[in-house]
Amino acid sequence: MLLGCIADDSTGATDLAAVLVQEGMRTVQTIGVPAPGTDPGEVDALVVALKSRSIPAAEAVRQSLDALRYLQERGTRQILFKYCSTFDSTPEGNIGPVAEALMEALGTEQTIVCPAYPTLQRSIFRGHLFVGDRLLNESGMEKHPLNPMTDADLVRVMAAQSRRKVGLVRYDTVHQGADAVRRRMAELAADGIAHLVTDVTDDADLRILGEAAAELKLVTGGSGIALGLPENFRRKGLLGRHEAGALPEVHGLEAVLAGSCSVATRGQVADFKSKRPAFRLDPQTLADGDAQIDAALAFAAEHMPSGPVLLYATAEPAEVAAAQAVLGRERAGELVERAMGLVAKGLAERGVRRFVVAGGETSGAVMAALQVSALRIGEKIDPGVPATVSIGTEPLALALKSGNFGTPDFLTKAFGAMPGNRP
Repeated sequence: MLLGCIADDSTGATDLAAVLVQEGMRTVQTIGVPAPGTDPGEVDALVVALKSRSIPAAEAVRQSLDALRYLQERGTRQILFKYCSTFDSTPEGNIGPVAEALMEALGTEQTIVCPAYPTLQRSIFRGHLFVGDRLLNESGMEKHPLNPMTDADLVRVMAAQSRRKVGLVRYDTVHQGADAVRRRMAELAADGIAHLVTDVTDDADLRILGEAAAELKLVTGGSGIALGLPENFRRKGLLGRHEAGALPEVHGLEAVLAGSCSVATRGQVADFKSKRPAFRLDPQTLADGDAQIDAALAFAAEHMPSGPVLLYATAEPAEVAAAQAVLGRERAGELVERAMGLVAKGLAERGVRRFVVAGGETSGAVMAALQVSALRIGEKIDPGVPATVSIGTEPLALALKSGNFGTPDFLTKAFGAMPGNRP
């Protein structure tokens, strides 16, 4: 295996896997760390999807080191730690603590920090992260229910959650090419700077950075940084170019589960509701017991024969804040994740085999409930969102969407891009 990847949530993992497949690497995604000795098959890259973005930092570190050990047992040549392109984190982590634990385990003193992906409207200029034309802290991410991002200065954000020094590789260096980036990396290393935030203003910059990072044991960033990594292996004669294999067809009923409260998902939920039946799950009602879960499943059973249905907890920021004020932030999130998992299991028992899931935390809960352990990665539906099919005796067709990704009509059009159809 050439590239071993550790992703902090399921949707980010599928996003990354899609980039690697696009760039000609045979790629499999696992949900969680595989059991010791598990053979992933003949692959060039393996993406281990954790659920470590919003848990206590110490637990995120433990899970990430477990994933690293599994990947090292496979003889992996380079490690990529993948996090969200909006750098979702808190002053305590988990990006900094996980990156530093991986650096220590790998015996390396320097890595790059690059969540950018201009194709997905994420760019970095003078160390500041932009979402489209807006600074991160003005993009809606400042109202994120779990990890509100109130500072766009990635050097400052990374320094707040790291023990090692943080520096910047500016756009004017990146635009000079990979050799210039490597020289700047060496200069900063001499000053004891371990974490290098890298400016990126277009996708060509990502390929330059990928080339510059060829000899790094650890790379960290969003899925975009993977654009330039496969070519490094080709230059060494270690990698051919493999086309994405066709996914097996999966036939069955269809459902959408949405837990994200991002701006993009809120718009997608509104679009779906204008076309098809939808049922909202409310955390304050869920706190009183499982009656609402039973009602959601009854609603789905009534409407699914005529087409896909939506079960959602997506809400406006004020509604989220009101629920968190009553229940607490962690409790409100736990209630929604538990409900989504139970609903997913109930839908599968009622014949649903084709799922679209919105939100990283929601996707993790759904995959756990459906006991999905690995995914085959297919062609992209939208940038950052591929079609996938679970690996196992009873395959499921799945589109796992980060809350921020996808066109306004994604929740309805995704089914047309997934292999197979309704019965």
